Amino acid sequence: MQLNQVRERFEQIELCIDDAALACRSSGYAPQEVKEYVGELDRRSDQLKHAMQQAQDPATIREYLDSLDQVGERVMEACRNARHVDPQLRTAIQEARLEIAALKRALH
Repeated sequence: MQLNQVRERFEQIELCIDDAALACRSSGYAPQEVKEYVGELDRRSDQLKHAMQQAQDPATIREYLDSLDQVGERVMEACRNARHVDPQLRTAIQEARLEIAALKRALH
């Protein structure tokens, strides 16, 4: 997969993470753990974006993506364990997780 294709796919991931962050802020109820993980997703995606802007080697980009995927997995687990998560927030998190996993599969 070419770097420009990776960047395009990553832009979709960023949009999904932004949707999740917005849903956290506008949700009537978002568990603190979920909010923290969504914030961590945002920070890790910024790191990945920076790595891609620096045109670092594919192995480094995969490492950042793996890290992002791990946080995505944790936020999904937090959603499953929470009693009440706004459906819009849950959907946004699921979409972000699916996009991250799809890009990860394409790169590995």
